[in-house]
Amino acid sequence: MYCPAHFDETRLPVLHELMRHHPLATLVTVGANGLSAEHVPLLLRRGAAGQDLLVGHVARGNPLAQAHLADVLVVFQGPQCYVSPNWYASKVDGGQVVPTWNYAVVHATGTLRTLDDPTWKRALLHELTQAHEQAQPHPWAVDDAPAPYIERLLGAIVGIEIEVTALSGKWKVSQNQPAANQASVVAGLRHAGSEQHHAMADLVQAFGKPPAP
Repeated sequence: MYCPAHFDETRLPVLHELMRHHPLATLVTVGANGLSAEHVPLLLRRGAAGQDLLVGHVARGNPLAQAHLADVLVVFQGPQCYVSPNWYASKVDGGQVVPTWNYAVVHATGTLRTLDDPTWKRALLHELTQAHEQAQPHPWAVDDAPAPYIERLLGAIVGIEIEVTALSGKWKVSQNQPAANQASVVAGLRHAGSEQHHAMADLVQAFGKPPAP
């Protein structure tokens, strides 16, 4: 991933927060048939040795379910949106502005293995459900469904675990713009009004820094 220094994000808590808040990952592998990309919700865990682990499950019919050890790239996409030249305060000074796209993204590389142990898979389903249901007024639990039904579904999935060997982050959130442009971009994003625009406005305010003189 091309990443100029002013967009580079290396702080693990920041990278982990994006991964937890945007768990639907693009999982890229290279096999006998070339490149493949799957879209899988993944949960970030801390391993026994302190390493980062990403866990999830795929359908038994998915080719990933047949993998033993495979090198993978996992991409987590955070907030992203188009930035209009009209939002730059400097537009009035000769009009030397162009559109761009702001985004935050994390790349994780590591080794994937599959797990088909029913106890492991059941514990994973409970953990995933608790993580994603906690904001619900009346959280659904795996045990709310009939036991025979859950048993059938457990047989239809295979667990995956990725031991992360490297993490990199790119926060392209207007750090290369002067402070006046950052402030006007935030105003433009707030006015646009969508959830994505508001999330990006928050990032520009939190991470944007004026370019070095």
